[in-house]
Amino acid sequence: MSIGSMLGDILKSFFKKPATEKYPFERYEPSQNLRGKLVYNPEKCSGCQLCIKDCPADAIELLVVDKANKRFVMRYHTDRCTFCGQCIESCRFECLNMTGEQWELASLKKEPFEVYYGRDEDIQFLLDRAAQPGTGEPCGGEGEGA
Repeated sequence: MSIGSMLGDILKSFFKKPATEKYPFERYEPSQNLRGKLVYNPEKCSGCQLCIKDCPADAIELLVVDKANKRFVMRYHTDRCTFCGQCIESCRFECLNMTGEQWELASLKKEPFEVYYGRDEDIQFLLDRAAQPGTGEPCGGEGEGA
């Protein structure tokens, strides 16, 4: 490529609009079909665990608080999720959905990527149990009345 043709391209690019978007400063509306962060409704969940079995990224865990009373807490690993929507398709009770509003999920720390969904008292119970010495992390197979 000769210097003359490169100078011509350089001069043309000075007078063109930039092709990039000014993303953090100018935001556009996301499309309606956007698959954002997973949302869980604990009131509809029966604990069938089809969402867990069909998740290709192993991003969902269902922690049992009380199986007889259908009290569950879902641990969602956002950093593992591929946003494929397979868990939503597998859920018979429509307790899972993907929001189009929460899609900017970048963070500098790992803590925001592990999200607990469920009733507040159930989440607190599991976190308190995990904080006790000798119990380790909350597990999915054990709990009150399980």
